[in-house]
Order: sequence, then C-alpha cells, then structure tokens
Amino acid sequence: LGVGKNQPIGGNTTFSSKGDQDIENVASYISIIEPVSKPKSALKKPRYDTGAGKNAPMTGSYDTSPGDGKSFRTTTKTHLLTTGDEDSARLTRAVWDKDHFDENQSSSANLDGKQQQNAGVKNDIFNAEGQDTVTSYEQIDLSVPPSVYSLPTINGTKQIDLVWDLMRYEAKVEAAREPLLVSFLYSTIINHPTLESALAFHLANRLSNPAMLSTQIMALIREALDADPDFRRNLRADILAVRDRDPACNCLPDVFLYFKGFHALQTYRVSHYLWKSGRRVLAHYLQSQVSQHFQIDIHPNATLGSGIMLDHGTGIVIGETAHLGHNCSVLHHVTLGGSGKKGVDRHPKVGNGVLLGAGASVLGNINIGDGCQVGAGTLVIEDLPPRSVAVGVPAKIIGRFVDVTAQPSIGMNQLGSKESDEDIAFYI
Repeated sequence: LGVGKNQPIGGNTTFSSKGDQDIENVASYISIIEPVSKPKSALKKPRYDTGAGKNAPMTGSYDTSPGDGKSFRTTTKTHLLTTGDEDSARLTRAVWDKDHFDENQSSSANLDGKQQQNAGVKNDIFNAEGQDTVTSYEQIDLSVPPSVYSLPTINGTKQIDLVWDLMRYEAKVEAAREPLLVSFLYSTIINHPTLESALAFHLANRLSNPAMLSTQIMALIREALDADPDFRRNLRADILAVRDRDPACNCLPDVFLYFKGFHALQTYRVSHYLWKSGRRVLAHYLQSQVSQHFQIDIHPNATLGSGIMLDHGTGIVIGETAHLGHNCSVLHHVTLGGSGKKGVDRHPKVGNGVLLGAGASVLGNINIGDGCQVGAGTLVIEDLPPRSVAVGVPAKIIGRFVDVTAQPSIGMNQLGSKESDEDIAFYI
C-alpha cells in the first residue's frame, strides 16, 4: 500500500493521519470469505469381502439354497482353502486328498512300470491307515504322484500339472481381491505358460544386478529346468511341502512369490546343476547372490532331497558335503556345519522326514536317522538313531517316536506341545 517498507524509493516515510485513515477505509470494504466446508460423504462400502475365503472369521459358509434363506452352515476346515468354485475344488482335492488317488486307479494303466510301482506304494500306505500293518520307512513314496504331475509320454499324452493349474487359478482370485497387485500377479504367474517359465522369470528379477542381467539369469534357470526332470518334480514337491506344513501360507502364489526359503532352495538346485556340469565359478556366483539377497548359504555341492521346507530361512547354513533327505523341515538359523579340512567328508548326513528346530547346530560327519526331531537351540555332535528326539547342549536323546513311519517334519509340532507329547515315548 506504499507505506513503510513498501514505500516507493525517495518517498516520505512519515505516516500521515490521513493516510492511515484511508487504509482503514479501504480495509472496511474488503469482505472476509468464510471457508467452504466439504459435505459429509456417505460411508463407503469395504473394498474386500472380509467374510469369505481366507479372511473368513469362522470355518463356515452361508448356504443360499432356494427356500432356506441364508442359514449358516458349519464346515470342516482343511489345510487347502477353496473358494467355492467347482474347478478350484477339483484341483484342491487332486493335490493332496488321498481319495483322489483311490478314485483314479483306472488311469494307472497308462503309466509306465516305475510310475505304477510308486502309485501302488502310495495307495498301500493310504490303505494301511487305521490298521496294525507296519509300513517301513523306506517304502514311503515322498515324490509327487503321477496323478498330480506327470511328463508327456511318447505317444503324445497331455502333461498333467495340477500344481500349476491350481496356482494360476488362485493367482486370478488374488488379483480380483487386490487390484493394486493385478499387474504383478499377471506378469509373474498368470501370463506364463508353465511353472518353469514363471519360476525363471521371478527368480531372475530377484537375483539380477549390474554384473549379470535378469535375462542371463533367466536363461540359466531355464537351462537347468529343461535338462533335469528331477528338478521339475522337486520344484512342485517343495511348493506343496510349504503349502501343506506352514500354517501362515494361505495359497500357492504366497509360496511362489514371497517365501525366500523357497526361492533360495530353487536357486540352490540351479547352482547344483551348474556344479555337476563343471561350471563351478558360476555356481559359486549364484550361491553368493542367494546369501546376499536371502541370508541363506547353501553350498552348490550339497545334496538336498525333494519336499523340503526352509521355514523363514534367515541364517540357514548347509555345507559342501552335507546331505539333507526327502521331506525335511528346517527352521531359521540351522547350521549343518563341517569339522575338518578341505577335501574331507566333513558335514552331517540327515535322513528323511527330519525336523530341525530353530537355531539347531549339527556339526561334523555324523548321521541323523530318519524321522528324528532336533529341538530348538540343540547342538548335535554324535549320531542320532532313527525316530529319536534330541534336545540340549550337547544333544541328549529324551525319547523316540512310537510310530515307525512318523515324520515330525510334516506335523511341525514343537517339543512340549500336547500334540507332540502324544506321539513320543519319553525316557525316564
């Protein structure tokens, strides 16, 4: 207004009473505009259906059949979640339901001799449930049965891959539930023709860096998968192992996309293939990337079976000459360490169906028998007989499992729980 510091240069800085009066007169004509208040909007409906699927507060569903209205009907909860769709229910039953294998005995005529033998062993185990017949541990078939996954035969029979079918279906359900992840789910799972293609794409993006592009890593993964049929079958067994044992897992895409123990295990299988092919420098490179990104260190020359779950994964160390059997569950900060110098068989040999608790250390060239359970924080430096339960530093055998076919890796019951005490005969 030309007063004070705003006065033009050379002007008079003395305030006149008339000038002050003029300012007051001008201000009296300026109307103060009140802020406009936004109208209160109606309450928005929740974006997600929190009463269905994995978000259901109770194990039940609404029966909307004609004439009955909406009556609540309780259901039995299983470890595989369904969305009520007929196709999803069929795939879910086919993955692990024993009745599915019994109902499809007629399809075994098209299998080769080895597959028929495996399917027969699987059905013998199912039929033996509830009877006094004892099944030896060596007869248990821990692989994915042919009715769930089978390679195409010479005569052009279509490949069966129910794991991939179920994963793609559940990914579509998750995409419909969460719009922000639609692009991510389509690029990593839904748009891929096979599980192998999706795995190569996803792991390559997780492990890429300026030294090696994602396209180069993806080519290595596809090479290993295409050359090794056992790798492809173990991949599906590992996914189902996590889905079946981890209560925090809600669907197959959760395992595939987010569980770093699963990612580290599959990258190990690629590096193991490279090691056996003589490309040891490249195998060490992948081992280093896994250690850096996932905090899990598995030597490429170690031997790991199928159906393995690395729960949480952080801090797991598996040495060069270590052996980990089929169907094992390994929790975080477990060490299968060596004792001795280079060139010596110096690491543990762990059998099938073994549960290694969090922080357990197994050191030296010792044997852990089939079906053993090692408690959290235990230090094992001597052999453990099959089905033993060991705790303490150093380890002390406190009991053994009564059932000769017991696999604590599947039940995941920690020592001291009611479920665990029912299956173990403790020593006094």
